[in-house]
Amino acid sequence: MALTRRTLLGSAAAGSALAVLPDLTSPRAAGAASPPGDVVGKISVGYQGWFSAPGDGAPIGGWWHWSRDRFQPPSPANTTIVSWPDVREYDRTYPTAYPNLGNGQPATLFSSYDQQTVDTHFRWMQQHCCDTAALQRFNPVGDEGPTRDAMAVKVRGAAERFGRKFYIMYDVTGWTAMQSQITQDWTTKMSAHTASPAYARQNGKPVVCVWGFGFNDDGRPFAPAPCLDVVNWFKAQGCYVIGGVPTYWRQGINDSRPGFAEVYHAFHMLSPWMVGRTGTLDGLDWFYANVNVADQADCAAHGIDYQPCVMPGDLSGGHRRHGDFYWRHLYNMVRVGAQGLYVSMFDEYNEGNQIAKTTETQATTPAGTGIRALDEDGTFCSADYYLRITADGGRMLKGQLPLTPVRPTPPVVSGGPPPTGNLAAGRPATASSQNGPFTAGNAVDADRGSYWEGATNAFPQWWQVDLGTSHPVSRLVLALPAGWEARTQTLSVQASTDGTTFTTLAAPAGIRFDPAAGNTVTVTVPTTAARHVRVTITGNTAWPAAQLAHVEVYASTTGTPTAPTAPGNLAVTGRTATSVSLAWTAATDPDGIAGYRVRRDGQQVASVTGTSATVAGLSPATAYTFTVVALDTAGTVSAPSNAVTVTTDAAAPTDLARGRPTTASSHTQAYGSGNVVDGNPDTYWESANDAFPQWVQVDLGAATTVGRLVLRLPPAPAWQARTQTLSVQASTDGTTWNTVVAPAGRVFDPATGNRVTLTATATSARYVRVRITGNTGWPAGQLSQVEVHSA
Repeated sequence: MALTRRTLLGSAAAGSALAVLPDLTSPRAAGAASPPGDVVGKISVGYQGWFSAPGDGAPIGGWWHWSRDRFQPPSPANTTIVSWPDVREYDRTYPTAYPNLGNGQPATLFSSYDQQTVDTHFRWMQQHCCDTAALQRFNPVGDEGPTRDAMAVKVRGAAERFGRKFYIMYDVTGWTAMQSQITQDWTTKMSAHTASPAYARQNGKPVVCVWGFGFNDDGRPFAPAPCLDVVNWFKAQGCYVIGGVPTYWRQGINDSRPGFAEVYHAFHMLSPWMVGRTGTLDGLDWFYANVNVADQADCAAHGIDYQPCVMPGDLSGGHRRHGDFYWRHLYNMVRVGAQGLYVSMFDEYNEGNQIAKTTETQATTPAGTGIRALDEDGTFCSADYYLRITADGGRMLKGQLPLTPVRPTPPVVSGGPPPTGNLAAGRPATASSQNGPFTAGNAVDADRGSYWEGATNAFPQWWQVDLGTSHPVSRLVLALPAGWEARTQTLSVQASTDGTTFTTLAAPAGIRFDPAAGNTVTVTVPTTAARHVRVTITGNTAWPAAQLAHVEVYASTTGTPTAPTAPGNLAVTGRTATSVSLAWTAATDPDGIAGYRVRRDGQQVASVTGTSATVAGLSPATAYTFTVVALDTAGTVSAPSNAVTVTTDAAAPTDLARGRPTTASSHTQAYGSGNVVDGNPDTYWESANDAFPQWVQVDLGAATTVGRLVLRLPPAPAWQARTQTLSVQASTDGTTWNTVVAPAGRVFDPATGNRVTLTATATSARYVRVRITGNTGWPAGQLSQVEVHSA
């Protein structure tokens, strides 16, 4: 497939059974091949610096990288971004065609071409211990060249002013004359910047990075020999050369072409790519155990420094988990013994993996656009939150902070919104043991009838909740199901800020639960900063096990809140073999509704702000029961909605095209043909503009019977309805083609999933081509997925 620099597949391996995670407290590996310098022992951040706006003076002109059509202002229908920057600290911003922000203010964006913007970014780097910026430099020979040249000057000045280092990071994507032009560009332009005291040096040599050698896609078709020639040329110039390489560089599989081992081992430092590989904590742990450990060993054996990519997670995909995802990645790469870390990226609002300041809530995000703010999972995070996590990660890398799997960085600094409501509602819960289905999570749901129960005849037992960040805890409310007979449980309360060291807040005492009092008790404790709250139970007069049906935790400034009404009329609106779509009527609450949590068989599986959701990752032909609860702005959870039970469809026919090699008549920017077989409906192929006819084709690997195609465009509402005139051709040898679906206008409508299904007479084919001659929505051929089925 055509992997692009900015959008990569989640690894199939990361979805397989996870290897057993090594000891989370294992010591970090042996030292670096090189001594500390400006990249070894340091945090480097990828810096795009590629946003511009009309009126900023940039030679390229227009809304560079904000809009798909840069000569029109960015809007929901003309955009390349999925996250919205916090613009409060920029002296100058530019009006867009987006709707006003949720607070009614105009939606404006910054320009990287303004020196004040670059200075602001490097000031943030200085404040948050980002040591070195890797300035991205794509093919500078085309119309982007003069703007990129100017950005190098601006970055140099900002690095000098704010005491940061920077280096040039060449990206060879789409740079067909790379072998000769990259050396000329360095000699005649970029090498001059090494005279700056801010230019990064390692082992006394100026640092340069080349990103993209060995990737297995049509955007970087270079053979090993010219790539090795470039690496050796830079080394001969006295440079310390970093290689931005595929994830599977060591094995030469998946995203890596075979035969590149000599090229990879020629670099002084290797920095394997990771963006898009996984969006889960389990996935990060899988890569640690199955890829990173062996990568580090291979680098050490060849005297190469290892600088793995770390990422905050795709905000638009809901990967971040208010910092837990980023911290796990930082922790894993520090404990593997990495010589440096490369953060992807500093300002990548196009893919949602930026650490630069980002809008906190929907109040400062364009209304109705679906762009997620940092509080998308229900936890408020300050705009600088991911910069603060980066600072802690850098300290951990340098040994200034103990190696710890527990994220030490709170989402809110002083001055943020005060903690309100039941802080434990819906939060992650654990326990020393559980009895059958009576899990720890039952004590933080909205159902008083569900409960946690520890192992029988095995006191002491404990139950614990993670509040997400530290709060001034002062009171707990504990409950058992209302109809249970009276009993006394001997219990104590402990608290911790790191999940390791606990302080006792309430000494062991007999606490009586009496149905006459609703089987509810309140335990008041000295106000204590705590993220983790634990209840330890050593006895129960009515049952030989610890039992809790509901635990509420309150901070010192809060009272008992009013719960929202339950969401109503939960109904199934769609289903596939692996997903179920749901909708419901809104809940109400005096404090306002912050969002909804979808539960599958009692476990939370989705968090949304609207009144609909799609739950994916399900098994075919399997029955599931769903409920929804509402969450108000005080953090209080409602009673559950009505339950609905639905059985997923039978397994869909195998898509013969998934992951197979592709080609196309042309493509624009990063929208390569491989996107049509990557399984991600949001990535897409787009041909050259105003140059019909265009085609994209898939090589199935061997001749097989083809009878049906499913064609898709991205499902987002921003992809408005359009008609593409297209036909389908098939071939057994890639030379002689037969038309199996005649040319016709095909309507792609977001109301029906932007999907078109085509049926053909059963045909033997190895190559399948979709030929497009017209598009009413854009002057180019566009497809996000091409599925090929036998019937």
